[in-house]
Amino acid sequence: MEEQRLDYVLVPLGLLILGAYHAWLLVTIFRSPRRTVIGLNAESRHQWVHSLMTDPLKNGVLTVQTIRNNIMASTLLATTAITLSSLISVFASSSSSSTATAANLVYGNQTAMITSIKYFAILVCFLVAFLCNVQSIRYYAHVSFLATLPTSQGKKDSIEYAARNLNRGSFFWSLGLRAFYVSFPLFLWVFGPIPMFVCCIMMSFVLYFLDTTTSFTRELHSHSLKEEIKPNDLESSVS
Repeated sequence: MEEQRLDYVLVPLGLLILGAYHAWLLVTIFRSPRRTVIGLNAESRHQWVHSLMTDPLKNGVLTVQTIRNNIMASTLLATTAITLSSLISVFASSSSSSTATAANLVYGNQTAMITSIKYFAILVCFLVAFLCNVQSIRYYAHVSFLATLPTSQGKKDSIEYAARNLNRGSFFWSLGLRAFYVSFPLFLWVFGPIPMFVCCIMMSFVLYFLDTTTSFTRELHSHSLKEEIKPNDLESSVS
């Protein structure tokens, strides 16, 4: 196969593999939440909110401290994402004197259009990560008020609303982290389509082990969660 055509074959194929994996993950999250870390953590957060909001005045400090830790994590990722976006923008817009030397390291299409698409794709990933983490901070800050309201004690609707908002913040955080994961194969695309394709395959296997749960984990969580947790809690938190 010609060197110039590798990008048109391997890059879409690698993205298709990642897309197929995430499509399977999304279906599994809605159909069998406890098979995924995202679904299992959503149930744990739901139960956590119900436990602490039974007495907001007594558990208010613990609630705020826990949410503050999540806000700090989202802030760190948002700061990293916008910093990397700025660096990539500066690097892509500046002319490099070592273009000829760097071209020897790349096996694949090296036209100006493909090079611009590479940097633009990485930039979009980090911008998506930034926006998702900002939304995560927004929901976490809102929950910090909802979970400490004394008037919410004993009100199931208020507790459910706080739990849904907490899960939404966590979902946005997961999306932002996922954008960082996707940026790895896109970054390797700078060095050619072959490293990018290999990274897509390896990333799919790594994410599978990070996103799925074992029977031991599910059994451990089933003993720690109350029986009142509904299986469709994840769907209600998204709506």
